[in-house]
Amino acid sequence: MLGSGSPRRRELLSTAGVPVVVRAAAIDEAVMPREDSNAYLERVTLAKLEAVRALLAAEGPAPLLVADTIVVSPRGAILGKPANDDEARAALEALTGATHEVRTRFALAPSLAGSPVAHAETVTTRVTFRLLAAGEASAYARTGEGRDKAGGYAAQGRAAAFIARIDGSYTSVVGLPVCEVVVALRGLAWW
Repeated sequence: MLGSGSPRRRELLSTAGVPVVVRAAAIDEAVMPREDSNAYLERVTLAKLEAVRALLAAEGPAPLLVADTIVVSPRGAILGKPANDDEARAALEALTGATHEVRTRFALAPSLAGSPVAHAETVTTRVTFRLLAAGEASAYARTGEGRDKAGGYAAQGRAAAFIARIDGSYTSVVGLPVCEVVVALRGLAWW
């Protein structure tokens, strides 16, 4: 069971051969004052887990996967999903010509409320953007491609032309570290 409405996560799991049934729940993903990126990821991932468990209460037990991805700017700010073109442009301008981190935390747990988390892991990938030319960030933002993505860009889309280097899991940058998830599923004998 995938507790996420992300089409990218669903596609990544399906491509790896992991059977996927989607049950997503909306939660408040706002960053709390003075909350660091790791605390944010842990809190939001657990909130997603509990929200999806509440949806599944009547469906019976099943293995459940939830995840959240954030972009951490070179200055340490969490860059969420931009609400508009101006926010998307500002996020890209914060990343241009520098290396930032993409962190994806995932948790595997039984769907039954109160069950302990069976596995939780944060995968950090370093992404280096080339220096963007004048107007490039604005032009990309206007495409809308990065609107529903942390940091305002899609590594698997047009923004691939901005990425000079990736150190770590490419699939984590897209939304889910497939290798690590598969290793965890197999370690738990869930797949």
